[in-house]
Amino acid sequence: MGKDSKIAIVTGAGTGVGRAICAALLKEGYNVVMAGRRKEMLEKAAGEIGGEPLLVSADVTDPTSVKALFSQVKETFGRLDLLVNNAGIGAPAVPLEELTLEQWNSVVDTNLTGTFLCTQEAFRIMKDQDPRGGRIINNGSVSAYAPRPLSAPYTATKHAVLGLTKSTSLDGRAYDIACGQIDIGNAATDMAARIASGILQPNGTVMAEPTIDPVHVAEAVVYMASLPLSANVLNMTVMATKMPFVGRG
Repeated sequence: MGKDSKIAIVTGAGTGVGRAICAALLKEGYNVVMAGRRKEMLEKAAGEIGGEPLLVSADVTDPTSVKALFSQVKETFGRLDLLVNNAGIGAPAVPLEELTLEQWNSVVDTNLTGTFLCTQEAFRIMKDQDPRGGRIINNGSVSAYAPRPLSAPYTATKHAVLGLTKSTSLDGRAYDIACGQIDIGNAATDMAARIASGILQPNGTVMAEPTIDPVHVAEAVVYMASLPLSANVLNMTVMATKMPFVGRG
């Protein structure tokens, strides 16, 4: 870990997009804190991407766990320059009326409340450090703008994250805290594996869709993070060119 390097926390860091973002930030010389629920997944990912990240087992749905994560980072590094709110889950693709309240709450707790709790702790560090400020990047989704069939919890939370991003950006102005959102379309991760093999379309058919390597998302995050705090990418969409997002199905 570089003594004078910028400090970044990435949640949901053990797999998929989070893992790719950690690898890209390490390559750029960041001190990276990989946060996730499963320590074994963090260790596996860290072994694969190399570098010397700090691994912290943390559950973004648990306020006590979130506080412990940020306290450890402050104690270890003394500051925080970048938070990537990447942790997210979906619910089973079942008819809306068949979803249980527990399934709904699980998605809301992770995707929305978890993002809020981490943002809140980041604010507390960033507003009081010297030099003041920092950057927060939220993992949105093209689902922040248009739903897939049978995705009410995920789509609702991603729309909500879009609003949270805007509020964070506005409220962060006073403290030199910039906040933006990266909206991803069809990154080839385990979570999105069924997209490439065939996924339900609005007209009832099942169709395989093009995907992209998560490294392209990670490169976009690195660009967003590279800007001075006087500049901000509020929203960026990185998607498979031929995915059926733009158009009429």
